Amino acid sequence: MTQTLDIAVVGATGSVGETLVQVLEELAFPVATLHLLASMESAGSSVMFAGKKVRVREVDSFDFAQVKLAFFAAGPAVSRSFAAKAQQAGCTVIDLSGGLDQALALVPEANADQVASLTWPALVASPSSAAVALAVALAPLKHLLDIEQVQVMAALAVSAQGREAVNELARQTAELLNARPLEPRFFDRQVAFNLLAQVGATDEQGHALLERRLVGELRMLLGLPALKISVTCVQVPVFFGDSFSVAVQSRRPVDLEAVNQVLESAESTELVERDDYPTPVGDAVGQDVVYVGRVRHGIDEEQQLNLWLTTDNLRKGAALNAVQVAQLLIKHMA
Repeated sequence: MTQTLDIAVVGATGSVGETLVQVLEELAFPVATLHLLASMESAGSSVMFAGKKVRVREVDSFDFAQVKLAFFAAGPAVSRSFAAKAQQAGCTVIDLSGGLDQALALVPEANADQVASLTWPALVASPSSAAVALAVALAPLKHLLDIEQVQVMAALAVSAQGREAVNELARQTAELLNARPLEPRFFDRQVAFNLLAQVGATDEQGHALLERRLVGELRMLLGLPALKISVTCVQVPVFFGDSFSVAVQSRRPVDLEAVNQVLESAESTELVERDDYPTPVGDAVGQDVVYVGRVRHGIDEEQQLNLWLTTDNLRKGAALNAVQVAQLLIKHMA
């Protein structure tokens, strides 16, 4: 990459935004000028980039005509308020919030070919961290398996809900370990040493917004719009790193040896030996791959493939995928 770009990061002081800035530096992304943007409350603070402190400014007054590419790493409301404005100013937008239904979801390992269908300046989405992990693991297997159905239990880290959720888990843990009364604040009940059977509010059918989002994103990423997908998202008392129990139903018997060969050779998966399994704390956090373990048939069901996945939700699932999408886009930018 020789061309340098003026870039904006919206939500630069949040957990994902800070990780995104870090990944831009680590990958030597061709940044000319980096504009860090946030709400009025966070404006005036600084974030380190390339050995220098970069001052954070208010997004409300920023002129997006100054940049060619903008990452939106704040909430859905911010993306809905400013992404269209940025695109109209000639800026390509990569949204990480899930708030723009019209944006094409991209995971380079799964559907990089879809970039050819974009018009410029483009509006694309780096999907939910759960969708990224699942797409990275399942896309290489799509042509090996005749996939009929996918069932997922997603064990999600609290960091997906921001720094306030991380602080809440830490506070609850400290209170319980010190035998002090527990008063939930961010979550509606105790999350420390506990499991919460839903993440966010549910609709009339009992499905959470994140569960429905994950189904739609995974169908788009795999190019299987009619794929049957069942998802349950569970909040677990883990700070960083999502994990997934996945059951893939094939229309024909699954060749486990071939599955292992594909996963071992795929660029962004790390296959763990048969007598071992990966964990978020011991393996995934801080790493750039999706770890895969416990590869096996279903019990008495050779047409079913069972997998255990774990990955760093802030890094690979969010920031790294967004930067990899940007690397893909700048090769095609008009």
